[in-house]
Amino acid sequence: MSGFSSGFPGARDIARDILNRLRSVPDLADRYTDVVTLDSLEDLVHVPVMQRDDINVALAHLKPRAREGATWMFQSGGTTGSPKLGFAPTGLYMAEVHQQWKPIGPDDLFVNGWSAGKLWGGHYLVAAYADLTGCTGVPLGSIGKHEYDDWFGFFIERGVTAIGGSPSGLRALFGYARENGIKLPELRSVLWLGEAWHPQLDADIPAVAPNARRWGLYGSTETWVLGTNTPDCPDDTWHLLPSQLAHVGADQLIDFTSLKPHGLNPVLRYQTGDAGEWVDCACGAEGRALRLLGRRDGVVKFRSVGIDVDAMIADVGSWPGVSRAQLRMNEFADRLPTLELLVCPAREATRDLPDRLHEHVLATTFALRDVLRTDPAGFKVVLVDEPVSNERTGKTADLIVRRVQ
Repeated sequence: MSGFSSGFPGARDIARDILNRLRSVPDLADRYTDVVTLDSLEDLVHVPVMQRDDINVALAHLKPRAREGATWMFQSGGTTGSPKLGFAPTGLYMAEVHQQWKPIGPDDLFVNGWSAGKLWGGHYLVAAYADLTGCTGVPLGSIGKHEYDDWFGFFIERGVTAIGGSPSGLRALFGYARENGIKLPELRSVLWLGEAWHPQLDADIPAVAPNARRWGLYGSTETWVLGTNTPDCPDDTWHLLPSQLAHVGADQLIDFTSLKPHGLNPVLRYQTGDAGEWVDCACGAEGRALRLLGRRDGVVKFRSVGIDVDAMIADVGSWPGVSRAQLRMNEFADRLPTLELLVCPAREATRDLPDRLHEHVLATTFALRDVLRTDPAGFKVVLVDEPVSNERTGKTADLIVRRVQ
């Protein structure tokens, strides 16, 4: 058995249709020459995996249109990397999500804290979901720190029961509230998508809103929502939607095939870069769940040294006196790149924190000290008030790349 199976109605025929669409793209047709037919979903094992660039090439040629209503185009891509495109019909496929996932209902006052506009889909995706719940919605969007007090006053006065945003945005909100003694006693649900959950939220949320529990969505702009997560699930474990077919391949890399009837994005064995494994979820729901193991593309090269970004940020973030940390790589046309560790200090930070962190990173990162021996200024620790965020999406990446002219 190849590991490809689905009980979704018409799954094989939908996969065949996607394959035919991809064959019609001149720049991709040769990839599928050896795929004669799909007699069953098991034959997907013979179909080559897709990468982000393949999706972009296909969409540029196919120019998909919804059968009814508007066709919406969104893009994402965080702080680094080329933009990722995705198309969706009105409703953004959220009816299927609503059937499986119930964090809010008609009695809720829900604050939508995802950034809106600039082709970022998170705000509109969750707004489409909220339409199906009958709740009362507050389209807040992304707000600055100078606005927090006024908006927290509004939340308390109105009795907000649910709020949603990226983990980066939620960390900023709940961290501020906790630090300033703000309480949200009526808050019951915290919705999140766009990034991995951050363990600091497990400390900040109960201090601010003791009755609130987290509810997550997992997906990408190409696949749209892949799976859902409830408060009884580990934050890295997901229950796939019926229309999403996942396959765990070599090196535990996951590829996805979207079986939505008349789906606009031709997602056929698309690798998002995530690794995973099949597990029984602690929530007790029937069927297997997908546990994410992190990204396989998290190691970056700096002057020939491989740096595990996730591991470094987790290590530095655990230090006393560190509130948040971020890596910034500066690339130049005429000289070697430089690396900066941006650190948001906590109240208890001491004056020597930058020097101690600098020495710690050099001592614990293999070969980094060696490549900087003739250029010690190539790596610095910089104290900042806030990490660098993407103005369009509101996301805060662990690594940003800045190209300096």
